[in-house]
Amino acid sequence: MTATSPQTPDRWSLDSWFTAFAAPDYVAFKTRLIADVESLLSRAMALGRGVEEIVVLIADLEKVAERLGHLSAYLGCLSADDANDEAVKSDESWISTVEADFSKLRACLQSALVALSDADFAQVLEAPALAGAEYAVNRMREEGHHQMPSDLESLAADLNVNGLHAWGRLYDTLSGKMVFDMTFPDGHTESVPMARRRALMSDPDRRLREASFHAGQKPWLDHADTLAAGLNGIAGTRLNLYQRRGIPHFLDSPLFDGGMSRASLDAMMQAIQTHIELPRRAILVAAKLQGTSALHFFDLEAPQIAAPDEKPLSWDDACATVDRAFTAAYPKLGNYFREMLAKRWIEAQPRAGKRPGAFCTGSPMLREERVYMTWHGTVHDMVTLAHEAGHAWHSCVLRPARSMASNYPMTLAETASNFGEMILLDGLLSDPALAAPMKAYLLDQEMLRAHAYLLNIPMRYEFEKAFYTERTSGEVSVSRLRELMTEAQVKWYGDTLLPDGADPMFWASKMHFFITGVSFYNFPYVFGYLLSQALFARFKAEGPAFLPKYEAFLSATGSASCEQVARETLGADLTSPDFWATALRAMEPTLAEYERLDVVN
Repeated sequence: MTATSPQTPDRWSLDSWFTAFAAPDYVAFKTRLIADVESLLSRAMALGRGVEEIVVLIADLEKVAERLGHLSAYLGCLSADDANDEAVKSDESWISTVEADFSKLRACLQSALVALSDADFAQVLEAPALAGAEYAVNRMREEGHHQMPSDLESLAADLNVNGLHAWGRLYDTLSGKMVFDMTFPDGHTESVPMARRRALMSDPDRRLREASFHAGQKPWLDHADTLAAGLNGIAGTRLNLYQRRGIPHFLDSPLFDGGMSRASLDAMMQAIQTHIELPRRAILVAAKLQGTSALHFFDLEAPQIAAPDEKPLSWDDACATVDRAFTAAYPKLGNYFREMLAKRWIEAQPRAGKRPGAFCTGSPMLREERVYMTWHGTVHDMVTLAHEAGHAWHSCVLRPARSMASNYPMTLAETASNFGEMILLDGLLSDPALAAPMKAYLLDQEMLRAHAYLLNIPMRYEFEKAFYTERTSGEVSVSRLRELMTEAQVKWYGDTLLPDGADPMFWASKMHFFITGVSFYNFPYVFGYLLSQALFARFKAEGPAFLPKYEAFLSATGSASCEQVARETLGADLTSPDFWATALRAMEPTLAEYERLDVVN
């Protein structure tokens, strides 16, 4: 049993989705999908106020959305599997035009829903064909109240392909081609692709981190004007559309997408600020372990305690470990994980040509999940596996629901994935046979996650909020972007960063700010992390009796707001800072153990 020849399958199969890319069944599926989207769009553009006609169109839209999601997920899997496949890239580009037509279709339908009287809309909601889809249909009407006339929404959808989203593609292309010359600690110089920089900045060797940080800054500085133009273009386009759609504040749209209220967001951020010393204490322990008074920005993702085993962890052993942890704490999750492995739903094989990163996706048509990652033999990879399996389990629990009631927001998605991680980590840390060096390493890893979620990501939110505020008055210069980023880092990290330890160019190097499909790609991660902390604390207190409540929570995530799901399944009030404070304080026992490592070391 070796890392190169595992007994546990490490290569996924997509055969149940299509025979092969460009095979006859794939081509026929594409052809029919194009025709059906065009047909639905024609019907939507001629849509009147007939309740029955609207109900039929919504049901038909749901089925086409399942097929579009199926094809999009398939292409996403193939593209990640082989980043150099130009034919797949071509079809990914093509499907974006189909998705633009689909958004036009939704806009027409939403306009029709808005035009209905309250009495007629009530009839739509009561239609047997839409049973279980009431929340999704209500959201369609709500979104319809904030959209332009159909012809302008159609124009916006077309322009976004070559406008808004083009800025994102420019960033991906530019950053993907970046390289920098770096002198390594041993004296040799090497041309390093930018994609490798983050791994170097996570290396236990501080000299390597420092060298990669400073050398890697040059391309971002060289292209700062272009990147600032891109960031301003993305934000400016959104702000113009918000104004035209009558959306009062730039946070309203991401909050709507996240299914949460401003009150919950503000309560969460207020609780973190009130208890900010908790994650800051974790950073100060890391600094002492490193032998410095505080950390530099390039230290923030690096372990201060090295993994004790030099021998790489095999894929087989990692899968067995995750299986044991899941099965011991949550037998149904363990059964599902073994099913995923047996059915070859997980891609982990290390090989050239794969895109970096990890994700969970699935077919809304077939109700099958897939997990993508690349196995490098580390404990971190094993935690990633548990994280993505948590996502997949969430989708599995929602299989009985119709697809319109199984589309959950990113806020709640990140809750399930973090819960999966915590089951694994708790299982490892509570093992009486766990050696002290490995326990110290896992504590260090857990605290790395804590201050990333509770300081780094809120800092990104702080920066982006300040940037959008200033962008409403005009373009924001490179120098001002640097100032805003530094101000956000100082506010959140305080004296846990060295005096010269900020990274003013983080706005350029962090891809999340340039994602065009969703804005404010930050606070949902904090939400998911803290809510999972609260859920896991309940699980530890109540034991197996909590798991049905957890599944009820997951089952409701596609058919109610975050606040309603938490209130009705957990009795929790997300608009109360006290709820989030309880979640924050759940990290105190682990933090206390981590602080004792300073004495040991």
